[in-house]
Amino acid sequence: MLSTVDQAARLVALPAPRNRSSRTAAGPAARPRPQGAPGTPAADVLRIVSDPRTPTYVSGHANGRRRYSYWRPIDSTTGLGGCYVALPTDECDALHAAGRITLGDPVVDPHRTTYRVRAAVRTPAAPARPAVRTAEPPAAPLRGRARVA
Repeated sequence: MLSTVDQAARLVALPAPRNRSSRTAAGPAARPRPQGAPGTPAADVLRIVSDPRTPTYVSGHANGRRRYSYWRPIDSTTGLGGCYVALPTDECDALHAAGRITLGDPVVDPHRTTYRVRAAVRTPAAPARPAVRTAEPPAAPLRGRARVA
């Protein structure tokens, strides 16, 4: 006689699909977030580009189209990932124009030019006024010779 296998115990629970709301409706989803607030697309892009574990690239095509993207590894808990993910081009271009991200050396092939995208190195701001050095008291002369063990 054939034994039956409990198939339900072997199935993996996949995450439920996200409910996407329409951005054309007048409501909370249609209102733009204030610039610079946490969770804005620019902050998300900068967080992704700044992470050294997610190499980010921009591909410039011959017709002028640019596409910013990064590789999303497979997430072991959800099983999602393992693909290239596009970033919003207008947000990335705004960050590049503001000097927040930089482009690396180009890799040219017949159909496109690809650049590595990195977060710009921020130099600390100069102090408002220079530090005033106080006169140090002269060092007392040493008496005798120091002994080293």
